[in-house]
Amino acid sequence: MTATLPAGALAGIRVLDLSRVLGGPYCGQILGDHGADVLKIEPPQGDDTRAWGPPFAREGVASYYMGLNRNKRVQHLDLASEEGRAALMALLPEADVLIENFKTGTMERWGIGFETLSKRFPRLVWCRVSGFGADGPLGALPGYDAAVQAMTGLMSINGEAEGGPLRVGLPVVDMVTGLNATLGVLLALQERARSGHGQLVEAALYDSGLSLLHPHAANWFTDGKTPQRTGNAHPNIYPYDALRTGTDPVFLAVGNDRQFASLCECIGAPGLAQDARFADARSRSVHRAALKETLESLLQAFDGRELVDTLMARGVPAAPVLTVDAALAHPHTTHRGMLVEMADGYRGIGSPIKLGRTPASYRHPPLTPGTHFEPAG
Repeated sequence: MTATLPAGALAGIRVLDLSRVLGGPYCGQILGDHGADVLKIEPPQGDDTRAWGPPFAREGVASYYMGLNRNKRVQHLDLASEEGRAALMALLPEADVLIENFKTGTMERWGIGFETLSKRFPRLVWCRVSGFGADGPLGALPGYDAAVQAMTGLMSINGEAEGGPLRVGLPVVDMVTGLNATLGVLLALQERARSGHGQLVEAALYDSGLSLLHPHAANWFTDGKTPQRTGNAHPNIYPYDALRTGTDPVFLAVGNDRQFASLCECIGAPGLAQDARFADARSRSVHRAALKETLESLLQAFDGRELVDTLMARGVPAAPVLTVDAALAHPHTTHRGMLVEMADGYRGIGSPIKLGRTPASYRHPPLTPGTHFEPAG
């Protein structure tokens, strides 16, 4: 899907993206998808993720980089040099937002830190992405997604009950940090419209990792019990789990008594909903082991894919367990505009943020060169 769409919600906003790797670049891509003019400033050797492969796309650049840097134009500056800093300073008067994730103190050492530049450019919204923030017991330490998953308890509650702690199979902390950075930028821009002043926006991986602990943190605050791994099963709700059928496994997400009664009817066991062990949400969660064994015994008579269709038609949340390629090839993925194709063979995931009048647009494939902001209008 390649189309030139109306000006996005952020048309007229100019962004300098000095960040590397994931959280910052993801923020910049979101802003760019929704109309901001994003200039990505990379060091002479390029963003580290250009080499994070295989696989590699055009110009020998890794797919990892390509997935985070569309709707930007890229130039290379050595900010450790006076020439590079001068080029950056020439761009700043036109910038609304600056995104960076340098090690704490680096930009200050170059004489272009927030305290210095905010006085010269008081309307600038400065977004800092970091591992742990600038101060405190872990302040200024480097942070990477998997390490922060480990430190914030995410690995401890991910994986099978009988297994060990397990990294979530995607960089969830980095991506949520990018989302939080984007939210922070938008909040700061909204406030600037009232006050006329920019401000510092901080998005730390550590904070973002902790923010993802629902409902495990809420459970711990309530009963003081250390949350444990439950595999695919939800710690508070059942059946909310992947279950075996006669063919493919299915995921059931039964959240209330009505849905459970409908499930029981669909699998030919309406009396199961009257069993005292399973009659309400609390009882089903307490007796989950017995319920899982009973359900999987009954589900052996069903084709998994056909059962999902039947359950969904009856209002029971259920899903097949798809591979990544199958999910991307699903007709609804195309229908929702979640596949993007651009020049030079670029393909990627579309924006999940749907706006009626000012939808996302895909204007610049990754690696598009640029040295100045685009003309206004």
